[in-house]
Amino acid sequence: MTKLQKKLLILLSAAFIVAGAAGCGRFFGSSGDLVERVSDGDTLVVKDAKGNKFTVRFACMDAPEIPHSRKEQASRKVRDRNQFNWGAKAQARLEQLVKQNGDRVTLTITDSDRYGRKVAEVRLTNGTFVQEVLLKEGLAKVYRPYLNKCPSKNLVQQAEAQAQQQRTGIWGDTEFTDPWEYRSVSKRK
Repeated sequence: MTKLQKKLLILLSAAFIVAGAAGCGRFFGSSGDLVERVSDGDTLVVKDAKGNKFTVRFACMDAPEIPHSRKEQASRKVRDRNQFNWGAKAQARLEQLVKQNGDRVTLTITDSDRYGRKVAEVRLTNGTFVQEVLLKEGLAKVYRPYLNKCPSKNLVQQAEAQAQQQRTGIWGDTEFTDPWEYRSVSKRK
């Protein structure tokens, strides 16, 4: 190898290092939407490539509730504490999955809900289907009223069946109340 070839190789290597340090995302774009916040076990706030922020509600499933008001946070009712404990576990697991993947997700938007949120199947940029993970780990339940709008309904039903059979997470808790039932009873109070 000649001196000129060595110098060119060094310059080329340095250019790659500088480009990497400057943030390859600026040159090649980033994959997926940026997660700004994990609101609970089935809701994210994301920012798309154009800088638009929006809320995403997970399609196909419903996760346990987290406390939203000071009154709920202070509640000592067993039913509330049980729901909120599982809700916190689902939220923490979702945060962990998102963090491990560089805070990026890929969405397949299937609908919008009455609150203006996008309803979507959520995948990590490595292809992991988030709903499937949460259901397999017993941190959520399939939400059947909207299952017909779920492109991956067979996957989510299989994941839930596996958790139920193995009594994983909420499936092993005889005191657990389904999130939709919990919300229904809580609204009547």
